[in-house]
Amino acid sequence: MEVIIQIFMHLSIELDVAHFASQIRKMDLEARSLQPNVKAVLLAKLREYKSDLNNLKSEVKRIASGNLNPAARDELLESGMADALTASADQRSRLMTTTERLNQSSDRIKDGRRTMLETEELGVSILQDLHSQRQSLLHANNTVSLYGLSSWSG
Repeated sequence: MEVIIQIFMHLSIELDVAHFASQIRKMDLEARSLQPNVKAVLLAKLREYKSDLNNLKSEVKRIASGNLNPAARDELLESGMADALTASADQRSRLMTTTERLNQSSDRIKDGRRTMLETEELGVSILQDLHSQRQSLLHANNTVSLYGLSSWSG
């Protein structure tokens, strides 16, 4: 029974890690499409998250492969299920913390993207207004020129 629980916990952790890696890749793609000043900050954060995730992956592989040194392995086996659950809870806690950080970064990226789109819309609106004003000024200039010429000729 203990082996089944350990296998289940290991698979659950691997699925969580794969999900986190997928989320990091998505955030990376989205961050790369942003303006350079925002992109640099977000990419630095993403590198930190990737590093944290790689450390977690390494730790999971090390624990799962049984490549622990014999003393540590014996200690884990002797301490029984309580230590395994504590280790699992600690790992889950770290994964939850990382997930929260990833979610916060996703929210910041979404906010930045929304701000970028709003700014773009505002810029388009301003350009349209300027175009309209230019057309009005050109029309007024043409009208003044026509009346100015007709009054001199008559």
